[in-house]
Amino acid sequence: MPTPEPATVAADLRTAMGKLARRVKHEDRIPHGQVAVLGVLDRDGAMTTSDLAADQRVRPQSMARAVGLLMEQGLVVRRAHPTDGRKSLVDLSEVGRAALKAERDRRADWLARAIDLELTAEEKQQLAHSVVLMERLAAY
Repeated sequence: MPTPEPATVAADLRTAMGKLARRVKHEDRIPHGQVAVLGVLDRDGAMTTSDLAADQRVRPQSMARAVGLLMEQGLVVRRAHPTDGRKSLVDLSEVGRAALKAERDRRADWLARAIDLELTAEEKQQLAHSVVLMERLAAY
């Protein structure tokens, strides 16, 4: 069997990864935009609403509304900025951290079930090896 063209593999991989990501997100109970904000705060720590807006590539006004909704749900809290009294930082609350963990666990559980039920033992080995390859590509 001939080696496929890298451009063809790239297009097919991007399409498959997009489908898989959308299917896994279907398991979410918190809207995607809110999960994205919680995820950034979890990975990068507390930040200003403006920094969150820049990270998520949305207008600051839109992020302010999103942060307000997250605060109403108790998922984030505001605290004073340590060096600039005019600013405040948004951070995950303990409730937010638990909700984000539940979302991530739900996604992982769905994917683990799908792998277990849909793939043969050989395919599971191939998939495990492909994770290493995708990590290498991500680091490129």
